[in-house]
Amino acid sequence: MRYLSSGFTHRGGTRNHNEDAYLDVGDRGIWVVADGMGGYQAGDVASQLICDTVDSEIRKKDSGKFSVNDLESALLLSNQKIRDYGIRFLDDQTVGSTVVALMMQGRQFHLFWVGDSRCYLAREGRIRQLSKDHSQVAEMVEQGLLDEAEAESHPLSHVITRAVGVDDELRPDYLSGEVKEGDIFLICSDGISKEFNQEELNAFLSVGELEDAGRAIMHSALVKKSKDNITCILVKAELDCYAGFSGENGDDVTIPIYSR
Repeated sequence: MRYLSSGFTHRGGTRNHNEDAYLDVGDRGIWVVADGMGGYQAGDVASQLICDTVDSEIRKKDSGKFSVNDLESALLLSNQKIRDYGIRFLDDQTVGSTVVALMMQGRQFHLFWVGDSRCYLAREGRIRQLSKDHSQVAEMVEQGLLDEAEAESHPLSHVITRAVGVDDELRPDYLSGEVKEGDIFLICSDGISKEFNQEELNAFLSVGELEDAGRAIMHSALVKKSKDNITCILVKAELDCYAGFSGENGDDVTIPIYSR
């Protein structure tokens, strides 16, 4: 199995700067999206520290030697680096970021996440969310106090219950599973997931070329004047026998655009 990927980030429709960061190390089968905590100082530093730390740890090992445990250790190390930054430069003020990290090993995916950045899997025309938000409204949904629709518009929808860099100890959630030919994984910050429902995201992912789908997501979010930074990485699984085949046939691509 081989994996194609395409990543995008933008400050969004109303923000003055971008506190999101992403890492695309497709040759090692690792992708990361981090979203610095809004309302606190140095959110952009926190998200970039996560990506830089993971990248640095990957580069320390030969190709194929970086394990799932190594990825988790890199996330734990980034937690400590963010804590140290807050203590050293910000008088021990809170600095934090969400993270979602995807790793491919052959036909197996491995997923770590903290906070409300998400991972979706589109398979055989259907899409589902793989990650579970660490957020106050997600807990209320699980307790039966809210339904999914109420949670999306709830005034506490932005409040997360877990983040990288906030506590001395980090507890990333983990999920693994089998990858099938044609699977598309979408990892994104909440600037994307709060703008589009799963049906809309599924429509984007059916566009065809991976980069076209990613650009459609980003463009539509900007058309809607997204209130947050927007970042996404798309990863598609293909059989190795397709290597060297671009899939381009000169046909025009119809890209769905969603506006308010």
